[in-house]
Amino acid sequence: MPRTALATYDPGDEPHHDRDLPVLAAALTDAGAEAVIVPWDDPEVDWSGFDLVVIRSTWDYSWRADEFVAWAERVGKATRLANPAAVVRWNADKRYLGDLAAAGVPVVPTRYLTPGDAPELPDDGEFVVKPTFGAGARFAARYTPAERETALRHLARMHDEGLTAIVQPYVTGIDVSGERALQFFGGRPLHASRKRAVLESGAAYDADKVPHPDLEPWTPTAAELSVAERALAAVPDAPELLYARVDLVDGEDGEPRVMELELVEPNLFLFLHPGSVEAVVASVLAAATR
Repeated sequence: MPRTALATYDPGDEPHHDRDLPVLAAALTDAGAEAVIVPWDDPEVDWSGFDLVVIRSTWDYSWRADEFVAWAERVGKATRLANPAAVVRWNADKRYLGDLAAAGVPVVPTRYLTPGDAPELPDDGEFVVKPTFGAGARFAARYTPAERETALRHLARMHDEGLTAIVQPYVTGIDVSGERALQFFGGRPLHASRKRAVLESGAAYDADKVPHPDLEPWTPTAAELSVAERALAAVPDAPELLYARVDLVDGEDGEPRVMELELVEPNLFLFLHPGSVEAVVASVLAAATR
């Protein structure tokens, strides 16, 4: 019987936000595996006692990125980790978008401002400022050129905390066609979803945000699947990925572009696609017994 850990975050006294976690654990148990839900930062856990550790909802990691990457490397040396630690290290830092662009993958145009850089911001059109380490739209906001001073204060706050900032044009296509999330599991397309824009005009960067507004099932187009597969093929060293989520938006030319490539802890949205549970379980069991 394979023993599998599903790594998550510790919610403390708050309700847990991962709706899929108990469903996945129960389905793995029904399939004959021992599935244990474990906070990733629990110091008492012996990770070597598992045949496979699957990173699932470690949704507090972006606040402690160095600690999390070090944890992934330790676990990867102790047992099989999905996704591998090298993937976690690369994908946790959104500077991977530059690697994808260099490989010819269509991505949202991106500039990086490290602490000490001149705060160069666009002077025409809306733009987005967010950190290279972030999840759930943390420290992210959209601005007009008239809001430059507010954006500069946002940048200063991030730089004071040692964070590198991403500056991107606000892709207006997201207001029309939304953001599509294409899920892959075991190397194959699993399902897709669509949501409307997360960043609302005028919302503060440190305000709470709804991460997946108006989420709905989506049937991906051939062009969307092609871009997603190109993005996955560009991951360094062509690692074996148990899971992946490619978030796409339409560029000014109407063609899909990669907004983010989620290889660390993407929400699977199984509650929206219950028919995918069986395929996910089969892939996890195959990885645990390989």
